[in-house]
Amino acid sequence: MLIAQFSDLHLTVPGTSLADGIDSTAGLRRCIDHLAALPKRPDLLLLSGDLAEHGAAAEYAALRGLLRTLDLPWLALPGNHDRREPLRAALGRGGSGTLHAEHDLGGLRLFLLDTLVEGKDGGDLDEVQLDWLAQRLGIEPARPALIVLHHPPVASGSAEMDRIALAPHATRRLGDIVAACPAVQALLCGHLHRMLMTRWHGAALVVAPSTAFQARLRFGAGRFEPDLREPPAYLLHHWTGRCLMTHHVTA
Repeated sequence: MLIAQFSDLHLTVPGTSLADGIDSTAGLRRCIDHLAALPKRPDLLLLSGDLAEHGAAAEYAALRGLLRTLDLPWLALPGNHDRREPLRAALGRGGSGTLHAEHDLGGLRLFLLDTLVEGKDGGDLDEVQLDWLAQRLGIEPARPALIVLHHPPVASGSAEMDRIALAPHATRRLGDIVAACPAVQALLCGHLHRMLMTRWHGAALVVAPSTAFQARLRFGAGRFEPDLREPPAYLLHHWTGRCLMTHHVTA
């Protein structure tokens, strides 16, 4: 199984750009075109948050139009720039509350968690989601699983981004859940605008780059700044049935 992961799209309405003149739509188009030209067609596209810059309905409509050209099944979760109700409408999802979900991919279970706290840059997970995740993992504890969330539950070394990571109490509880279920193969995250890989409570943890722009590599104090020399990028996760192999792809 081949799963593509796009993250931190920050899509704007057509004809507009981000600060510093960054054309996030052009970056997403580059990634879409690159993905479409791959010799092996991915089975699924994951969008791990910050889909839209302002969380506006017109931005989500533009996103749907661009993704339609791929003709691939896709799943999305919100990041701190998103807004649930416009995103819920764009996804065709009814109901209310967080947009967490479980998907059965055959030999692999996929759990999408919603870390959005509207009006804030940092992320959190409520006890409802955490209890749900623990309960669902416990039903088939030996079956391989992936967990997808926007805010990483680890410190990256960048003081500015670590200040707006996943809340400490949610990080501790999520860590306990992952440690108790060795079948969790990996946690797939976004938010940092750079690829990062580590081990976390026995599972791999992978942070995706951005389709819009990469952040300047910085440790310690300092502002979050784009590095305009680095191209749009995404990840390809190859599940062999026994292990997950992740490839970094520049578009």
